Amino acid sequence: MSDYKGKSESELHDQLIELRKEQFNLRMQQATGQMARPDQMRKVRKNIARVKTELRSQEIAAAKAAS
Repeated sequence: MSDYKGKSESELHDQLIELRKEQFNLRMQQATGQMARPDQMRKVRKNIARVKTELRSQEIAAAKAAS
C-alpha cells in the first residue's frame, strides 16, 4: 500500500489501467489453460483494490479540503 500513497491521481489511474490489462491477460491465459502461476490472479486483484482505495482516499481528502 505504501507504493501507492505518494503517487498522484494520474499516476494511480495509469497504474489501474496497467493492472486491468494484466488481469485481462491472466483471464485469457486461464481460459485457454496456459496459466503458469494461478496465484498471480489474486495478487493482481488485490493490487487493483489497493489502487482504488488510494484513489478514493485522495478524493475524500480533496473534498474535505474544498469545504
